[in-house]
Amino acid sequence: MGSVVPAVVVQLDGMLLDVTGWTVEERTTGAMLVTEIGAYGPGGRADHEPRLGTPDRWDWQGDVP
Repeated sequence: MGSVVPAVVVQLDGMLLDVTGWTVEERTTGAMLVTEIGAYGPGGRADHEPRLGTPDRWDWQGDVP
């Protein structure tokens, strides 16, 4: 079974991101996730970054076009 990082945010609460095959560096730098429900609508991105002190939990930082 692969590794997953919970998206611990209000907007995406409970959703999981599969990080199987990601390097440690990739898992500790965060990700811009494509979302259909963000501030910019379909095709927008939601910026998620690892939580300080708990890098296995990611927090939403904001939406970008």
